[in-house]
Amino acid sequence: MSILVGKDTRLVVQGITGNWGRRQALNMLENGTSIVAGVSPGRGGTEVQGIPVYDSMSEAVMKHQPNTSVLYIPAAMVKEAAFEAIENGIKTIVIITETVPVNDTMKIIDLAEQYEAWVIGPNTPGIVSPEKALVGFLPAATVQAGEVGIISRSGTLAIESLRFLSESGIGISTCCGIGGDLVSGKSQVDYLRLLEKDDQTRFIVLLGEIGGSMEEIAAETISTMTKPVVTMIAGRTAPPGKRMGHAGAIISQGQGSAVYKIEALKKAGAMVADDFWSLVELIKKIQ
Repeated sequence: MSILVGKDTRLVVQGITGNWGRRQALNMLENGTSIVAGVSPGRGGTEVQGIPVYDSMSEAVMKHQPNTSVLYIPAAMVKEAAFEAIENGIKTIVIITETVPVNDTMKIIDLAEQYEAWVIGPNTPGIVSPEKALVGFLPAATVQAGEVGIISRSGTLAIESLRFLSESGIGISTCCGIGGDLVSGKSQVDYLRLLEKDDQTRFIVLLGEIGGSMEEIAAETISTMTKPVVTMIAGRTAPPGKRMGHAGAIISQGQGSAVYKIEALKKAGAMVADDFWSLVELIKKIQ
C-alpha cells in the first residue's frame, strides 16, 4: 500500500495551462500518475499533454470522477480554487503554492474538515508513492519503492532525503512534504497515524526543523507507536528570533529550538540523526 496517493489516484490539475502547471503535468504523467483532467477558467475545451481542460471543477468532476487535486495557482486565487475542489468532493488537495495568506489557509482547512478532505500544504513540494503516483514535483524518477515513509516540513529536506536514501538503495513507501508555512492542512501527528496503519511502511522518517511546537506534539504520538521512527531536526545553529528559510522556521523566546525538539523526540523513543549520512546509517541499522 501507500498513503494518500497510489495506483487509484485520479488527479485533476488546477492551473494546468500555466507554465508551471503545464511542465509539472508532464513530469507527473512520466512518473505514472493518472491525470484525468485539468481546470483553467477560460481555457475549457483545450488540451495539455492530451489531458482535457475544463473551465470549472464541477465539470471536470462530472466527466472524469477525480479524487485528488493539485493546485498550481497564484496565491491570491488559491482559496477560491481549493474551495471549488473541496465542495466538489475532492478528498486529497495538494497546494503547491507558497505565500498563501494565513487567513485563507485557515478557511481552507476549516472547510476541508467539514467535508472530511485532506489538505497537503500550502508551500509543499507534493507527495510521492514510488512506482505508483507523484503529485507535485518531488524527484520520483530516481526513487524506488520500499518500506520507509517520510514526513517533512521542508521541501528541501524532503528532496534531499529522497536523494540520500535512493543512493543508499533504501526504498520509500510514501514521501510527503506537509508544507512549510506557519499553518498547514495537516500536522505531523496526522501523517504519523496514517503511516502507522500503512501495511507497506515499516520504518518512519520525520524531518523537522526549528520553529513552532509541531515536533514536540508529534513526540507524544511517537511514544505510543509500534514502528521505529528516525528523526532529524534542521536549523540547530539558527539564532533566536530569526526567520530561517520560510514562515514556519522561527524561534521565539526559546520555544521551537532544535534542543527542545530533540530532547522531546529522544524521550519519546525516536532515534535522532545529526545529518543525512547518519540518517541513512540509522535506517540501515534497524532494517
